[in-house]
Amino acid sequence: MDVLGISAFYHDSAACLVRDGEIIAAAQEERFTRKKHDARFPVHAVRYCLKQGRVRISELDYIVFYDKPLLKFERLLETYASFAPRGLRSFLISMPLWMKEKLFLKKLLVEELNEVEPLRKPPVILFGEHHESHAASAFYPSPYQKAAVLCMDGVGEWATSSAWMGTDNRLVPLWEIPFPHSLGLLYSAFTYHTGFKVNSGEYKVMGLAPYGKPKYVQTIYDHLIDLKPDGTFRLNMDYFDYCTGLAMTNRRFDALFGAPPREPESKLTQREMDMARSIQDVTEEVMLRLAQSLHRETGAEYLCMAGGVALNCVGNGRILREGPFKGIWIQPAAGDAGGALGAALSVWHVYEGRPRVASGAEDTMKGSYLGPEFSNTEIANSLATLGAPSVEVSDDELFDRVATELAAGKVIGWFQGRMEFGPRALGARSIIGDARNTKMQSVMNLKIKFRESFRPFAPSVLRGRVSDYFEMNVDSPYMLLVAPVVESRRIPTPTSASELWGIDLLNVPRSDIPAVTHIDYSARIQTVHERTNPRYYRLLKTFEELTACGVLVNTSFNVRGEPIVCSPEDAYRCFMRTEMDMLVLGNHLVFKEDQKPLEADTDWRKEFVLD
Repeated sequence: MDVLGISAFYHDSAACLVRDGEIIAAAQEERFTRKKHDARFPVHAVRYCLKQGRVRISELDYIVFYDKPLLKFERLLETYASFAPRGLRSFLISMPLWMKEKLFLKKLLVEELNEVEPLRKPPVILFGEHHESHAASAFYPSPYQKAAVLCMDGVGEWATSSAWMGTDNRLVPLWEIPFPHSLGLLYSAFTYHTGFKVNSGEYKVMGLAPYGKPKYVQTIYDHLIDLKPDGTFRLNMDYFDYCTGLAMTNRRFDALFGAPPREPESKLTQREMDMARSIQDVTEEVMLRLAQSLHRETGAEYLCMAGGVALNCVGNGRILREGPFKGIWIQPAAGDAGGALGAALSVWHVYEGRPRVASGAEDTMKGSYLGPEFSNTEIANSLATLGAPSVEVSDDELFDRVATELAAGKVIGWFQGRMEFGPRALGARSIIGDARNTKMQSVMNLKIKFRESFRPFAPSVLRGRVSDYFEMNVDSPYMLLVAPVVESRRIPTPTSASELWGIDLLNVPRSDIPAVTHIDYSARIQTVHERTNPRYYRLLKTFEELTACGVLVNTSFNVRGEPIVCSPEDAYRCFMRTEMDMLVLGNHLVFKEDQKPLEADTDWRKEFVLD
């Protein structure tokens, strides 16, 4: 039985193909269109999933959309009515789109599917609920036979946070927190106010937080959020505009924090750092209290998580370390893209009532390597078309050569196997470097990624050596847990730096793996497993044999504002627009010094909108 899951029309459109309960393919539309967070119908992702599964639309058993537009429309109407006459401008802007397209979504889906493949009669089209799709994406692929499930995001139809109990193939809803009281939207309000883009820049706020002091925590509790001991909360809507306006916050919010929102791309000040730290601390407290309450209510030993807030890996790390659960599992595509996957799995397990088998040890995400892959022949043809000289080598030569170049301080584009599903590069579409290099973070940020200097990089570490470097000894294959660097590897802050604060601390080495150690001695960890990514695992092993270090810097293969690369052509263009030293595509080595400059305009800023 083939089920095609689709998420679209809000942000991060995606498609997923599930066959007899097995995830066959999944990809975000942005990777194909090169438009970050592309919200349009995922025509390219659908085509890819069908091709990977060798199936036509007319042969599918079901197509399922990840939420219910009528319920969302109900929420919009009730919200506008509650806040009337405020929000009239926003109402007049949004309603024509709803009346023209979103309200008649089934008809729109059929029209879009007909563009992919002319259909006499489409398959059965179903609609899941937004948070149900999130919960399904978290529980059904998890290793657990029984687990509590916590979903937190901006808003679905009505729910902004929801709790579930998963057992075998069943998901039972327990409770939810309704709109407009939203932890995700509270965090996004601070994202907006600190000058970053909503639905894109939240991870920047998380990365900025360690540079600040929790100066505004009590202000947030006193004025913005009424947080109960069990983690439930209500927001004071007097300070927010997202219900009625076209902005997240209003003038009362500005007055509370002493200034209007920072202009995007302007200089960051200590105020923004302190705001980031404060909202991060509050968010972690809410996450931890909700997780503890869910454990008390269910008695479950394990926790699964999804929704955009579940990408807050610092909060996840606190739940793992301080929470009551034996283990937690987070959906790697925790945002709306993963809703396509959850909706498809719900059809199989709930609508069809098919059983589910959980191993207790391994999930069924296949390492999240669910996107397109390219053979060495396809790569060679692409490089020839691009006029790009390359050398094809054996595996033995490739791993030895790349490890040697890494140890020499080179920055390498690494393009191997199937593309990752979700926002993280996991060693298939990655830019990699030596974690021991004290200059690597600044070089990668400023000359490779062209992004803000404060942003940290993640370590890829051999699973068997994770506890040698970090205060953690569990699987973290999807880069969704933060843990401290072990004490023995830390470098004490020199006396000369004791008075420094904020960005001035950036260039002070914190450990013997400085390129992946944030200023608070933390790291966002990816454990690398031989079963799910044997080539990346082998590279790390070869590097370890050469250097005695089992860690590499891993960042996504893109520049700022660009989606992670999908094809060899994408990778080559990114390589040539940056100061990467070497590109590895399958078994092909591409050296910068051998290449001619790109003939077309190479200014990536004209192609991608800064995030």
